[in-house]
Amino acid sequence: MAVATTSFLIFAASQIGTPGPANMALMATGARYGFRAAVPFVAGVALGKQLVIWPVGFGLMELAGQAPGVFQSLKYLCVAYICWLAWKIANLRLSPMSETDRVPGFRAGLLVHPLNPKAWAMIVGGFAGFVATGTPHFQATLTIAFLLLACQAVFHPIWAFAGDRIAHAVAGRPAEKYLMWMLAALTVASVFYVVFGGGAQE
Repeated sequence: MAVATTSFLIFAASQIGTPGPANMALMATGARYGFRAAVPFVAGVALGKQLVIWPVGFGLMELAGQAPGVFQSLKYLCVAYICWLAWKIANLRLSPMSETDRVPGFRAGLLVHPLNPKAWAMIVGGFAGFVATGTPHFQATLTIAFLLLACQAVFHPIWAFAGDRIAHAVAGRPAEKYLMWMLAALTVASVFYVVFGGGAQE
């Protein structure tokens, strides 16, 4: 087969189901605003990965080889964004929403994966490791895109729902502060692992 679909599906599930900036953002959003309110954000996060997959599949990495400095700069901008996101997570508190609170919506979710170095690493690794040489770009990209979206449809809501359930257990208690700082620390650690350690998890 042009794409090793079974092997890639196992790889994708293992990566998307594990902690990373996107999953920490989903968990924090579910914890702060509740699962139902977080659904548009969850959908945006899932579809936002498509904004990375298709350009990569159609040769963005060839351009990266021609202009490495540009992509190096973008990498560090992405790291800065994820650190800012972690700071926001660390300072979230799980008290009930006020009328002035704005729940992150679909458009906010769309930005998570394009600015997530872990997503880029996983997608590039998928094309490099599971697509046979000579496979038509459209066939390879469509297969990778569909399999990743299928995994996200399963795992992303689980992370948001987990945040909702955890919030019910710790909201307003001393453990709340430590939970949010732990989520923030995991977010930063996961992205630094990819950028400086060569990982490729979600």
